[in-house]
Amino acid sequence: MTIHPQPIIGIVSPCYNEEEILYETSKQLQILLSQLIEKNIISDKSFIAFVDDGSHDKTWTIINELATKNNLVKGLKLAGNVGHQNALLGGLLTFNDDADALISIDADLQDDISVIEEMIVKYTEGTDVVYGVRKQRTTDTFFKRNTALLFYRMMKIMKVNILYNHADFRLCSSRVIKALSQFNEVNLFLRGIIPSIGFKNDVVYYDRLERMAGESKYPLKKMLTFAWNGITSFSTFPLKIVTRIGVIIFICCLFMSVYALYSLSMGNTVPGWVSTVLPMYFLGGIQLLCIGIAGEYIGKIYAEVKQRPRYIIDKRVD
Repeated sequence: MTIHPQPIIGIVSPCYNEEEILYETSKQLQILLSQLIEKNIISDKSFIAFVDDGSHDKTWTIINELATKNNLVKGLKLAGNVGHQNALLGGLLTFNDDADALISIDADLQDDISVIEEMIVKYTEGTDVVYGVRKQRTTDTFFKRNTALLFYRMMKIMKVNILYNHADFRLCSSRVIKALSQFNEVNLFLRGIIPSIGFKNDVVYYDRLERMAGESKYPLKKMLTFAWNGITSFSTFPLKIVTRIGVIIFICCLFMSVYALYSLSMGNTVPGWVSTVLPMYFLGGIQLLCIGIAGEYIGKIYAEVKQRPRYIIDKRVD
């Protein structure tokens, strides 16, 4: 990997209805880049790239204005809302040829941009991927903190290779992004894909900040969907659970059959509604659960087979 003395760094930020914070986000990132350029840490060709993920507010108007007035800012408008992961991928693949390395960060800047300099230093020392990892979750609510902990534990149990307390704040070298472009799956989970690529990696630690303005784009429903997508995209463990449940129920039924025959021989059988209905409901519920899990995987296969584009670019401004 050839590293220039002052590498060209691109900061890619997916945006969805972020009109309330875009000016401030752009201001802070421009100040950061200007400081790094003055220190001769990065090239003066470095840039910020905002990706509009089909916003319904003035997000694209602001991005277009910022890009027109400042040569540090670029913009990409997607034709429709394709979700955070696809929007981020679109930005990474589109701007990869313009930079030596790209840093992904959410537009709300809850991830601390002060560690970006440390990321770049590690990159210039030969590291291809630098992950931003949260030191702690003191700013989260009790519910969010514990559900996040549960999510990471589940991913570990299911043998999914992800970093604890890492979201999508990371630096990737150009060759890592090129390798990423070879992953053609429709069901994207970048937190699992990038660690599976390989290459030398390292981490930087930071404290997550409060959101400056606007509302979180990841309410509980989206968080649960994202977690389930990550599990089913990188692990067949839920299908193995279905098999194990089937084996356990079969063994239980054998014991119940032996018990029923014993009771019949002893003359202790008492006809009852509970003994008939409860097993029926239990087995019916288990069957529906197993069918549902299998259906999730079949649905993913269906989406992958169609190979529809993950995003479509509408406009680009430099």
